[in-house]
Amino acid sequence: MTALLGRLKGSIPPLVTPIRNGAVDYDTYAELVEFQIKDGSHGILVNGTTAEPSTLTIDERNRLVDIAVDVTSKRVPVVAATGSQSLLETRQLTEHAARAGADSLLIVTPYYIRPPQRGLIAYYLEIASISQLPWMVYHIPGRAAVGVTLDTLKELRERSPHFVGMKHAVNDLAFASECIAALGADFHIFVGLEELSFPMMAVGACGLMNAVGNLRPRVLSDLCDAVWTNDLSRARALHQALLEINQAVFFDTNPIPIKYMMRRLGLLPTNEHRLPNVPATPELEKRLDNVLRRAGLLQDRAA
Repeated sequence: MTALLGRLKGSIPPLVTPIRNGAVDYDTYAELVEFQIKDGSHGILVNGTTAEPSTLTIDERNRLVDIAVDVTSKRVPVVAATGSQSLLETRQLTEHAARAGADSLLIVTPYYIRPPQRGLIAYYLEIASISQLPWMVYHIPGRAAVGVTLDTLKELRERSPHFVGMKHAVNDLAFASECIAALGADFHIFVGLEELSFPMMAVGACGLMNAVGNLRPRVLSDLCDAVWTNDLSRARALHQALLEINQAVFFDTNPIPIKYMMRRLGLLPTNEHRLPNVPATPELEKRLDNVLRRAGLLQDRAA
């Protein structure tokens, strides 16, 4: 596990799920995985929030893991997000990811239920018993309606040797610092909010799991490299260059803006979603087009 943990860092974007005529477009998904590797991403995150996993079936989520493992062929780590609101579903997804050859697991706090901390601990320890893959908590209280406390993370660290980190998707830089102080510099914190990428890495986060990586993989990997080499002037410049696109990700519910921008850049054939997510409105499309033009990514003037 030590060798893998050395590779489990950097920019690991949560890939979107391409949808065409209501069905998952697996061929395009395979192309997106290859695009990420060729454009410098340090890993692939399958079935993160940006993938709209709650609208997918268990079989669809499992097949996306299979494709990512096959296409990457161990060139970069594959992190499988296997969490659900249901222990049974999380178990099935986790068992499949372990069999399929995923390198690490990311498990979201069970959403909607709002369990107590002792329930979260019991839940995570049960899932951790399925395999010896390194696993991380996905901390996104804005979506899940529940957060984890430092005491909970400390207990999980003590009781599960292969609990290695957390994706931290909440605007709380202080909590990231507290986790590193309490759990050690080897506790893997991945930044889950685009605008905190540079600040959180500067205080010790090991990498990024950001939706904007679907658009600009190389820039995010360059930002990681700049922090690792202590080139903070360059890191700040990249942070500022990404600012407007980072903000655009949240002009509407993620991944509505991301999928539209990917279609405009030719990365997706359609920006289709499954309900209740819906495509960008014409007004949002124009706003996003202007962001892409100012970023130098879109040269045409068509709507």
